[in-house]
Amino acid sequence: MDVEERATVDPVGTREKTITVTVNGDSYQRTVSVRHSLVDFLREDLGLTGSHVGCEHGVCGACTVLLDGEPIRACLMFAVQADGSQLTTVEGLAAGDELHPIQQAFWENHGLQCGFCTPGFLLTTYDFLREKHGVTEPEIREALSGNLCRCTGYQGIVRSVQAADEAWER
Repeated sequence: MDVEERATVDPVGTREKTITVTVNGDSYQRTVSVRHSLVDFLREDLGLTGSHVGCEHGVCGACTVLLDGEPIRACLMFAVQADGSQLTTVEGLAAGDELHPIQQAFWENHGLQCGFCTPGFLLTTYDFLREKHGVTEPEIREALSGNLCRCTGYQGIVRSVQAADEAWER
């Protein structure tokens, strides 16, 4: 990068880019700062507040969303990096007013208390169970090991995943 190019770079991050993303089946085009995180874009620009900002370091899993079908930490990604991608947030799991079987299982088996971590657990569980059936407790614990909960002690979460595994017809 030569001196003239460096002079055009805005050091405070006010540079913007127009991106197009599909979120939960709906297409959006927005102009965003190149430094705007994906989780903040979802929450602030699109009003999809189900993905939570916990640690902002990718450790807790509260901001987990699916990017082109794969779980990612939305706090670690810039919105501009998602340009052209398909995203699924926790809001995209339910079909209208009917809960997804994973959501229903968490509700029925007390897989949440305060609910802050729940969106990340739901999407991680979705990714884990969509191609796997008849899961064991150790497999569940391993699959969810990247998600943290401060309230439940994990027993209700594990029971919820087991119930979802049985109830979800994939």
